[in-house]
Amino acid sequence: MTLHLHHLTGCSPAPLAHYLKALGILRIVAEQKDPEARGFWQDEHFCLLTRLDRVELERFFLDDYAPTPFVSPWNKGSGFFATEDPALAPIERSTAARFAPYRDGIAAARLPLAALAAADATIRRLKDRTKTKKGVKASEQASAKALKEDPLFKAEQNAANRLFASLKEDLFTPCAKDWRGPHRDWLDAALVLPEAGKPSFPALLGTGGNDGRIDFTNNAMQRLADVCDIAGNGGPTAKAPSYLYNALWSSSALGVPAAPIGQFLPGSAGGANATTGPDGDALINPWDFILMLEGAVMFSSRSARRLDATATAAASAPFAVRSHPTAHGSVGSEKAERGEQWVPLWGRPTLLGDLKALFGEGRLQLGRRVAHRPLDVARAISRVGASRGVIGFVRFAYLERNGQSNFAVPVGRIAVHERPRARLVDDMAPWLDRVQRASRETSAPARLVQAERRLSGVVFTALTHDDSPRNWQGVLRAASAIEAIQATGTAYKAGPIPSLAPEWLEAADDGSTEWRLACALGSAAACYNPKTRRPLDSVRHHWLPLQPGAFRFAESDKRLSQDTRVVMKGRDAQMDLGALVQRRVIEAEQSGRRTLPLEAAPGYEADPRDIAALIAGDVDLDAVVSLARALMAIQWSRVRAKRHRERMTNAIWPDEAWIALRLASLPWPLDDGRKVPIDPAMLRRLASGDGAGAVDLALRRLRGRGFRTPLRAAIADEATARLWAASLAFPISCRSATRLAAQFEFQSNQENRQ
Repeated sequence: MTLHLHHLTGCSPAPLAHYLKALGILRIVAEQKDPEARGFWQDEHFCLLTRLDRVELERFFLDDYAPTPFVSPWNKGSGFFATEDPALAPIERSTAARFAPYRDGIAAARLPLAALAAADATIRRLKDRTKTKKGVKASEQASAKALKEDPLFKAEQNAANRLFASLKEDLFTPCAKDWRGPHRDWLDAALVLPEAGKPSFPALLGTGGNDGRIDFTNNAMQRLADVCDIAGNGGPTAKAPSYLYNALWSSSALGVPAAPIGQFLPGSAGGANATTGPDGDALINPWDFILMLEGAVMFSSRSARRLDATATAAASAPFAVRSHPTAHGSVGSEKAERGEQWVPLWGRPTLLGDLKALFGEGRLQLGRRVAHRPLDVARAISRVGASRGVIGFVRFAYLERNGQSNFAVPVGRIAVHERPRARLVDDMAPWLDRVQRASRETSAPARLVQAERRLSGVVFTALTHDDSPRNWQGVLRAASAIEAIQATGTAYKAGPIPSLAPEWLEAADDGSTEWRLACALGSAAACYNPKTRRPLDSVRHHWLPLQPGAFRFAESDKRLSQDTRVVMKGRDAQMDLGALVQRRVIEAEQSGRRTLPLEAAPGYEADPRDIAALIAGDVDLDAVVSLARALMAIQWSRVRAKRHRERMTNAIWPDEAWIALRLASLPWPLDDGRKVPIDPAMLRRLASGDGAGAVDLALRRLRGRGFRTPLRAAIADEATARLWAASLAFPISCRSATRLAAQFEFQSNQENRQ
């Protein structure tokens, strides 16, 4: 058997109408002509592998294709409630063989409509009594107006409306119970009917095949009339071939009719600014509309709902995702909750049966639960949560335009790749959920909403793009920004950043000076237990009011506690670091110690050359502190990193004035046993900008402990003095301090010899 490969260039992954059209073509060909037909995506278009050659394929759609019965008797605009509807009536009377399934669907839809039609007629009759036409007498107008205000008439109208609503609501049950055949496939795609409660409608097909004033089913009947001789033998109309060639092969087609398409094809929806004039018509190729709905039938909501009993009805359609303005430009501030639709792309020829199985599962697993949010879906995809040859997903968001008019807008494409580091997000996942819920509260401030969006966006980027250290650092900094808001008392119920695994250090390590300094500051504590490697009294307590253990907020009177230990306010990084150093010294004095109790995790101490770059102004101090605040959540007791190699030469050392300050503020004695007690006045002078006075106090302390100092005094401006103070917040290793002391005294000996 000869197989023919057709490159359907008229079917692309976006817009949504063209994606659905590709599914519709494969579905119809496989079900009605060639069961062995296969389809796949390649080079931004759909490919169809079938025994039909091009002529046979085109002839099939023009002469033999039997449309799926798109019938929605629950919608007023479907044509079932009008006498001799111009779209429905011709198909219902047609004798063409290709419309036999459609006639069966219409007949099945009419069975439960008798009582509903009578109730609708009553409503219309009551409305007609209050309508007035031009030229009627003033007395008749007054009578109609009075009737509108009549309490008895209002009660009659309300009763009629309630009866219609109850009958319409109950209409779904007999349809779901009695319908069989292809029209049942349409019902399963258009709505979700739970065992108890009201039906819900997946956003892909609006509200049961209806989007605002556009009824998809009635419009489908109109489009069939554009391409089929419904009143005759059902053959193609004169323009049907050119429309079909355009739909399949992207060839030009003249005289495309003006007709609505709804949310599926934003570029052809018309409206304001749609053309050179003030307004433009909606234009649609009839075959595009028909085949689009044929493809939408693949998104059967019943299967996805059955396989995930815990899913909400709103997200029960295959690959339907709850809405969240993550990682796309059109975030807006809209409150519409129609969600998102993710559609899979596959790269190998696939039979319709296998494709139905993929859409039947219609879900991405995240552990034991189904992913229903963009971030969760991205996490699942990064773990190769999709199977059956799926190579990627196109993400469509339902966004509002012109009031309640919705468009399915493509907002990104996600490739399916295994990303081992994606599991790092598991550490933050519950916290991210809590922060998102807090940001959706009506009382949530705008800064929290924006910060949560930024955090979700950078997490999404790290999961779906390259997992470079820059992206993972972006996650840490965005999380730190959330904590800065929580520190003011907003959304603190979500808790601080949870414990982070040591693997975050490898993922975010870009080798920069800022990163090394952030690790030193983020791991800083009073000391580290030499046996358990646990940090004691982390500096995180100076950033947030926390309970012992530093992983839960401290509360009092149902508010965030006011803790005097919290001195880092998040407004100025340099001032925060200076305040941290002073607070540590005050607490040490209160416990009878005269040291600066700041030690970094072994192997993550600050390198003096990095501190020299900091003092020289070559370091982004805001980035350092922002990263460090997030790194305070690392489980430092589990870190088993190699010690950073210290490459110190005379050229990169800080100057002697800073070395004097550093040696006068150590947490432990030097290797030779010399211990220099810190003078709190030295820190106060640095904070006030008096660098010369601070260095003078440091030199006195050093001389008192037997140091030979190479300088007698120092001069520094206020900015440098405050940088000196901030730099003391970065712990150095005992080995570095000993080498600094040796070099310090070596310089002194050199000067004495001269």
